[in-house]
Amino acid sequence: MKLLVGLGNPGAKYAQNRHNIGFMAVDEIARAQGFGPWRSKFQGALSEGVLDGEKVLLLKPETFMNLSGQSVGAAMRFYKIDPADVVVFHDELDLAPGKLRVKRGGGHAGHNGLRSLHQHIGPDYERVRLGIGHPGDKRLVSNYVLGDFAKADSDWLDPLLEAIGRAAPYLAKGQNDRFMTAVAQARPDATPAEKPPAPKKPTEKADPAPDARSPLQKLIDRFS
Repeated sequence: MKLLVGLGNPGAKYAQNRHNIGFMAVDEIARAQGFGPWRSKFQGALSEGVLDGEKVLLLKPETFMNLSGQSVGAAMRFYKIDPADVVVFHDELDLAPGKLRVKRGGGHAGHNGLRSLHQHIGPDYERVRLGIGHPGDKRLVSNYVLGDFAKADSDWLDPLLEAIGRAAPYLAKGQNDRFMTAVAQARPDATPAEKPPAPKKPTEKADPAPDARSPLQKLIDRFS
């Protein structure tokens, strides 16, 4: 069983914040993959479903970001889930908007949600780092992550979330490289190396030009 966790803050005030892209990702997985309704459990919102034959739980902690580990830890203990089977979606300042990386373990880099997870379940869970870009000045980070996505961001945000929803079964099977490739191919700025090759069109042969020679000339050319 896998536990996919989206990090964010609860309530309409925060719904479109950059910090809530983790919530957005698991919401899209639930929608795209036909998961069950969200219900209140483990100090969060929980939804159950199946991805490629694997039972999967989706969790959105509603403790606010800096206490996310409480909710995740409670769900893990109840279902007896190991940290290795936990996948956390979170915003990443050090990746350009629309970029995505999957990694296991590592530090929390000052992210309050990850810091709380480290305290409650340790560092050995998997993370899906969702790039939101950096404001350019450390002093601006707090207002930046708690600010809403701009309208223009939908050009990359919508394709990113839709691709995550479609490719989620790869995560359930531990095929992280295939997951990252599938999502990268959906980006508007994907490089030719990231995009799948376009299907080759069959080569059309030109019709031969009509032979305008006379019968006599054809006979001469044949024996010349």
